[in-house]
Amino acid sequence: MAEVLLFHHAQGLTEGLLAFADRLRQAGHTVHTPDSYDGNVFATLDEGLAYARETGFGEVMERGVRAADALPAELVYLGFSLGVMPAQRLAQTRPGARGAVLLESCVPPSEFGGTWPAAVPVQIHGMDADPFFAGEGDIDAARELVKEAADGELFVYPGDRHLFTDSSLPTYDAEAAALVTDRILGFLAR
Repeated sequence: MAEVLLFHHAQGLTEGLLAFADRLRQAGHTVHTPDSYDGNVFATLDEGLAYARETGFGEVMERGVRAADALPAELVYLGFSLGVMPAQRLAQTRPGARGAVLLESCVPPSEFGGTWPAAVPVQIHGMDADPFFAGEGDIDAARELVKEAADGELFVYPGDRHLFTDSSLPTYDAEAAALVTDRILGFLAR
């Protein structure tokens, strides 16, 4: 079974993300859920992004990166939207990474000083008309990353929702989220 470090999105460590972590635990995986927002959870994406801006996006990412310090190197890094930043950075730069799952966001590997490590499998999920994932170029970065990775998969779902995998938000898409969860469980079982 895998040991997973799960990073929350801009609305914080919501009940939906905690339920997702519990689903992975039920499958036998160990899941760590650090809180980069010091207990703050926001009702809207705009409120959460305002908090991240005020705190500093770099500081939010560093809090996530520091969460790995006390954990073993052999982790799968899983990030939701804003949480992709520490997940992707750690998967690329921390020796021992077993894999990465990036949901609804992706940045070019060059953002973290190089190329995607050949030994680190990656799985990326997003909606084809999500204004952030598709509209801001993350989908293009995801395509490039998957080409670069020796073991990379990109799954694109029909729809225009952001944070569609969080069951506690109004943007939740149960059908797409179930497929995402099945694919992630398959990835972790490898």
